[in-house]
Amino acid sequence: MKTEQQTQFKTAFEQEVYEGLTTFPKKVSSKWFYDKKGDKLFQQIMELPEYYLTGCEYEIIDTHKQEITKLFQEQAGFDLIELGAGDGKKTKILLEKFASEGINFTYKPIDISQNMLDELKNAINHKWPQIDIKPEQGSYFDVLKGLGNRDTDRKMVIMVLGSNIGNLTHPQAVDFLVNIRKTMRSGDLLFMGLDQKKNPELVLSAYNDSQGITEAFNKNLLHRINEELESDFDTNQFKHWPVYDPETGTAKSFLVSTQDQKVTIKKLNLEINFTAWESIHTEISQKYDDNIVEWLSKEAGLEILAQYSDKHNRFTDYVFKVR
Repeated sequence: MKTEQQTQFKTAFEQEVYEGLTTFPKKVSSKWFYDKKGDKLFQQIMELPEYYLTGCEYEIIDTHKQEITKLFQEQAGFDLIELGAGDGKKTKILLEKFASEGINFTYKPIDISQNMLDELKNAINHKWPQIDIKPEQGSYFDVLKGLGNRDTDRKMVIMVLGSNIGNLTHPQAVDFLVNIRKTMRSGDLLFMGLDQKKNPELVLSAYNDSQGITEAFNKNLLHRINEELESDFDTNQFKHWPVYDPETGTAKSFLVSTQDQKVTIKKLNLEINFTAWESIHTEISQKYDDNIVEWLSKEAGLEILAQYSDKHNRFTDYVFKVR
C-alpha cells in the first residue's frame, strides 16, 4: 500500500526511489549505489580477483598507451572528457603519458559523486600539477547537453571506461550513443570500454564475489535510502541475487525480500509492502561481442576506428568517430 504522493520532490534521488518502489516490478537504478560508503565499496570491488573488468582494461590501456596517445595527439590540443571517472585509476596511465610528453590537453572528469571528483582532483594536482583538470559533478545526460552547446573549435575525446554503457539496455545504449554523437564534430573521438561475452561462470562470479563485497555494494542502496530518506529497511531481510543470461549477454542484480514485510519511508510519506521473494531490480550489466558493437555503432551514426583487447579477449576498448 502506498500513501498519497507528495506534490514535489526535493531531489532526483527522492523521485526515482518513489517511482521505482511504487511500480511493478520494483526497480531502483544502480547509479544510487554511490555515496561516500558506496564509492569505497566499489573501489574494493575493483581490486577483487573475481572482478576481472578493471584488470583487463588496465592491461589494455597500459599495453597500448603509445598507440592511444598517438591517436589522441592527432587532435592537436584537445579536451579529454571522461564520463563516470571514479578514481581515475586506469585513466592515470594516459595522464602520466600525456604529462611526460607535454601534450596539450585539458582533463574534464565527470562523475555523479562529488566525493570521488574531489579525491581525483587532489591526487592529480599532487602528482601532475601541470595538468589542467576541470571536474564536473553531474549525470552523463546533463553533461552531454552542455557539450553539445560548446562555443569552441577545440577537439574533444570522450572516454567511457569500465563498460559503464553496460548499465543500459540496447535501446537505451543506442540513445546514449546518439546523444554522444550529437555532441561530436569531425575529428572528435569516443573511447569506450565494453565487457565481452565469455564463460558464464566468470561473468556471474564477478557480481557474486566470495568476500560479499558486491552484496554489500548492492545493499548500500537500502542503507542510503534509510539514511537520506528516513526509512526502515532491514537489509538482513533482503538477499543479493545476481543472474546471467548467456543468450542475451545480460547480467542483472536484484535485492530479494526473504519474507512479507512493510517498509516506511518517512521523507516520502510512503509505505511499501513486500511479499516474500519479491524483488527490487537494481542493476544491469550488458556483455557484448563485435557484431553487437558494430550494430550499436551503426544505429548511432558512429564508425569503429580502432579497437584494443586484453590477452584473453575478455574486454575490449573501442574508438569511434562520426560517420
